[in-house]
Amino acid sequence: MSDDLHLSRFSLAALLEQHEGIRVVGSVDSNFDALEFAEIYKPDVVIISFEGEDSDAIAFSDKIASLGCRSILLTTTVTRSLVRQAFAAGTGGMVERSMPPRQFFEAIRRVHQGERVFDTELTVAALSNSDCPLSTREFSVLEYFSRGDTVMEIAAQMHLSQGTVRNYLSSLVAKLGARSRIDALRIARDARWI
Repeated sequence: MSDDLHLSRFSLAALLEQHEGIRVVGSVDSNFDALEFAEIYKPDVVIISFEGEDSDAIAFSDKIASLGCRSILLTTTVTRSLVRQAFAAGTGGMVERSMPPRQFFEAIRRVHQGERVFDTELTVAALSNSDCPLSTREFSVLEYFSRGDTVMEIAAQMHLSQGTVRNYLSSLVAKLGARSRIDALRIARDARWI
């Protein structure tokens, strides 16, 4: 289990230890330590606590999955973008901190058995984005922009020219009826697309 808030981490570990069938083999305060721990001890399920903006947690979840361990992301914020990223990364599940303990234990059990535990409604919306008027490329550009990447950085990451990235940004602003790129980002966040 990885959580940088000591009281939260120790409280959750104590709660998990009380449940029959769950044994906590360790708890660490950073994702780097969680990855090292997973490499050495190979736990069945790693619980990674993160805030919604912490995209590193999803990357660590992917690395942990490559070690043969399953992972659950424990978060306060769930957006379509985060679900999409976590799902693509091979994360075993994503659950909100507000989940009742009984459901959390069930999520751990299911992930341990090889299932994936994601909120169905949000997952379907995240994977289809049926109400989002943006193309896949426009959406990808907007996701990079939402992280604070510049046009040059987006172009490099997507293997596009800077002019093409600017065209995508202009197009998505128009499609969303936004006044600017920042307004387009606000509209997308309000709709929980990112």
